[in-house]
Amino acid sequence: MDLNRVAVVGAGTMGNGIAHVFAQSGCDVRLIDVSQEIIERGLATIRRNMDRQIKKEKLTTDGRDAALDRIDTSTDVGAIDGAELIVEAIAEKPDLKFDLFREMDAVAGQGVILATNTSSISITEIAAQTKRPESVIGMHFMNPVPVMPLVEIVRALQTSDETVATVVAATKSLGKTPVEVNDSPGFVSNRVLMPMINEACFCVMEGVAEPEAVDDVMKLGMNHPIGPLALADLIGLDVCLDILEVLHRGFGDDKYRPCPLLRKMVAAGRLGNKSGQGFYAYS
Repeated sequence: MDLNRVAVVGAGTMGNGIAHVFAQSGCDVRLIDVSQEIIERGLATIRRNMDRQIKKEKLTTDGRDAALDRIDTSTDVGAIDGAELIVEAIAEKPDLKFDLFREMDAVAGQGVILATNTSSISITEIAAQTKRPESVIGMHFMNPVPVMPLVEIVRALQTSDETVATVVAATKSLGKTPVEVNDSPGFVSNRVLMPMINEACFCVMEGVAEPEAVDDVMKLGMNHPIGPLALADLIGLDVCLDILEVLHRGFGDDKYRPCPLLRKMVAAGRLGNKSGQGFYAYS
């Protein structure tokens, strides 16, 4: 099944990136958020990222203009009507996602797939909020979406084989690599990544090393392209904290207990790149 009409709910960092890659692949995209101001910021980010692609000769000016023309916008969730695939990319808060999926389920046409870009919340629980649990699936894109090749395809307990096959094919049509996993707190990506980031935070909190030293050890000694603390800043320290809370709650294991320093930084509004200050300062 070819997907030609896609709706993306959430125009933030992940949502605008998802809209970007679908529009660039030739799909008509409707980008939806609660305010026009957020949407305009998302569209500006898409244009900036496409301009970077032009400079790197990965996209032409005509290609950019055609992709941007394929994106229309709305502040009404009801605008998902008519889409063949709907991808949710709102804040990593279970109650917000559950409410949105109940609302989307009531609006979306029969057989339409409802996907979530959640990085840790149970797809099985999200699917259970709807009357089409077999058509609910996780599409966990990596940040920055236009650059990173992986999409973690997360199968809920209820997800049908047909839904998985359709979403895998759609992911490949974006030039991405789908990797199928089963539903579990944090899936594979964040179940492995977040304890490393959390332990790096403990190293700083306990005075073992400065952030630069922690990151240099992992880059130069473990061949990581970016250190765990710089990566946490890129992801957003608030998002890291939310994911660790899900892991801690889901497994009931204190090895996922969020570092107190991470909590303190989030409380202070030091969220990383997006706030201008995290473990590092950003202009």
